Amino acid sequence: MQRVLAVTAVLVALVGGPPASAGDLLIPTDPAEFRAALDARRERVVLVNFWATWCRPCLKELPELISLEKKYAARGFELLAVSLDDPADQETIVRPFLAKWFPELRSLMRRSPDMDSMVSVVDAAWNEVLPTSYVLDNSGRVRARLQGGKPVGEFEAAILPLLAKP
Repeated sequence: MQRVLAVTAVLVALVGGPPASAGDLLIPTDPAEFRAALDARRERVVLVNFWATWCRPCLKELPELISLEKKYAARGFELLAVSLDDPADQETIVRPFLAKWFPELRSLMRRSPDMDSMVSVVDAAWNEVLPTSYVLDNSGRVRARLQGGKPVGEFEAAILPLLAKP
């Protein structure tokens, strides 16, 4: 029962409206909850972006991805950010970082010490390059993998063919 309540809380936090406070920006998540969050997004094109506060290309890329979500949300597109920072840094580094630099970004954060366990929900053969993003179609299948800080045009080219027509 506690497991169901935890998954439900994650889903409610992720599919709700804008964050009510800085505390709502970061949602600690395990792989099963991450899988449930992805499953809840079927019928949408989802860009899963794995990032970390210590990854410079990640930080350059995030504002562009946030802009893409705003631009294409009405056509069925959603950004799902996942921080791979160390779980011990949640309160001291990651939460304050989001509140200061990306106050409009709601992000999952791995709860387990192994970052591979989160990414393997999407890609069992991940090569530990950050940033890594996956474009999932509206049935949840991975249609593209973009790694290493790509220009926004590459993301747009990967998602546009999957989106509903305007």
